[in-house]
Amino acid sequence: MDLQKPDLQKHAGPAPAVADLRASDADRDRIADILREALAEGRLTSDEHAERVEGVLSAKTVGELEVFIRDLPAAHQRRAAPAWTPAANRPTDAIPHDPDDNVVAVFSSAVRRGRWRAGRRIHAYAIFGSVEIDLSEAVFEYRQVVIKAFSVFGNVEVRVPENVSLRGTGGGVLGNFEVDTLDSPDADAPVVYIDGWAILGNIEGRPKRGKLVADILDRVQHKVDRSLRKHLGH
Repeated sequence: MDLQKPDLQKHAGPAPAVADLRASDADRDRIADILREALAEGRLTSDEHAERVEGVLSAKTVGELEVFIRDLPAAHQRRAAPAWTPAANRPTDAIPHDPDDNVVAVFSSAVRRGRWRAGRRIHAYAIFGSVEIDLSEAVFEYRQVVIKAFSVFGNVEVRVPENVSLRGTGGGVLGNFEVDTLDSPDADAPVVYIDGWAILGNIEGRPKRGKLVADILDRVQHKVDRSLRKHLGH
């Protein structure tokens, strides 16, 4: 033990307030959604909406974004709701016993990747083979997805977007079962549960860095009008 190690907490500054944090694309999209709803409800004129959206695109911090919605009811409703709730370790929705999709690899490989619809239950079997389930670009039709994985002398890999919740329950017999735990700050984000056993094999679940789910409950999030982005780019 290094007794001379400096106390970093004494030199560290105070944690930044939420309003001072750098805004992400997801933050801007959330504010743009509120503004779009306000326009549809008649709370904003088209000119006011366009002016505020332009400000949203140029905002640097979360606090700067909040300025554009502080006079709208939706902003106060969102603040009243809990900002973050961890996902349950087991599904809370009704999940069917029969799978919506079977991914099987016996002395071979099987892949689910790209733009595809994820059902409520997916079964993955890797027997002397390899299964890859990539949900980073998938359309989530349901808020909870269960992946039942079995690996016998095989490998099952599951990749999810960074902004979903991820849970794992299982184990291995002379094998490896490893699932990263993720909690999305969005209460409406999908939750992926990986349940399985690895016998002389491997099962793992991890986020795919840089990938964010674009669809929640089969609802494509609306983006700011492309023509406006193009106009601002000139």
